[in-house]
Amino acid sequence: MNDPFEQSLRELLNSPSADYDDDAGLHRVLKTANRQVGAGDLFALMGNWVGALMLALNNGSRHVAPVSRRSTPPRSTDKAE
Repeated sequence: MNDPFEQSLRELLNSPSADYDDDAGLHRVLKTANRQVGAGDLFALMGNWVGALMLALNNGSRHVAPVSRRSTPPRSTDKAE
């Protein structure tokens, strides 16, 4: 199975250059890899955060019902109707 991430890194590493320096090529590849992996981790973190927020809102929504603090007057049962 071909990994597009790995393929793009291989192309960067094997790209011909007039004044090719192994250290500079490796640095460029590692910098690109670090950027791509960091962006993926950031999106995964935000996705997990949104999921946790939705769970919290779902579990806490039943506690948001309005509550009346007024006491109800006692009903008299000895009234004549």
